[in-house]
Amino acid sequence: MLHFIQKFSQASSKMLKYPFTVGLGASRTETLSLKTCLQQNFSPLFLRRWPFSSFPVCMSKIQYYHTSPCSFKKQKQEVLPVRPPKTITYLPDSPKPALYVSLVGLIPFFAPPLVMVMTKTYIPTLAFTQMAYGASFLAFLGGIRWGFVLPEGSPAKPDFLNLASSTAPVVFAWSAFLISESLNEAIVTVIIGLGIALHIELFLLPHYPNWFKALRIVVTLVALLSFVLTLLLKDIYPEKGPKRPGQVE
Repeated sequence: MLHFIQKFSQASSKMLKYPFTVGLGASRTETLSLKTCLQQNFSPLFLRRWPFSSFPVCMSKIQYYHTSPCSFKKQKQEVLPVRPPKTITYLPDSPKPALYVSLVGLIPFFAPPLVMVMTKTYIPTLAFTQMAYGASFLAFLGGIRWGFVLPEGSPAKPDFLNLASSTAPVVFAWSAFLISESLNEAIVTVIIGLGIALHIELFLLPHYPNWFKALRIVVTLVALLSFVLTLLLKDIYPEKGPKRPGQVE
């Protein structure tokens, strides 16, 4: 009996000296000795997991883990509306006859200022012919609207808005001829009429095909540029050549 007590006391002293490993959680271990466990009121015989906040073991580092619930729901992405292409991009879709005829129709707009630049003189007769051609072009635009509205199955109805708005270019053309004695004012009137006609066709009465709208934009811009050039040449070059019909000397 005495021999058994001596062996037990020797084993107890070894447990107090040598450390042992304790598992804390799934990924952390601590090396403790029996003496440390007794000082910290911790029993090595009943090892279990303890929360870090209530476990008084001396640790060198504390690791924190994100434990909030994960959300696997897919967030809905906002689908931005597709912007329609610009009207001018439909110009290559124009029928070849309409494109070629429109390009030829631009010659009377640019021919007068081009001749003035080449001769370095301002010729009133050429300026008057340019203004007259612009007024005739305005009347032609009003006729296009009537021809587009009247056929059966047309997307534009022959109502008061469509038919009355087609007379606006004609009114500007008529006004330009009334004040043709003052050529600059007549040219400005034609410029205003071209701008209003383009605004009506693009925004107020948008029933034309896209290729026609693109063609109208190009033709109108070229015509406006030619008229502005003629007005500038009057102040740059001296006036020579024959007087236009009805002009007071």
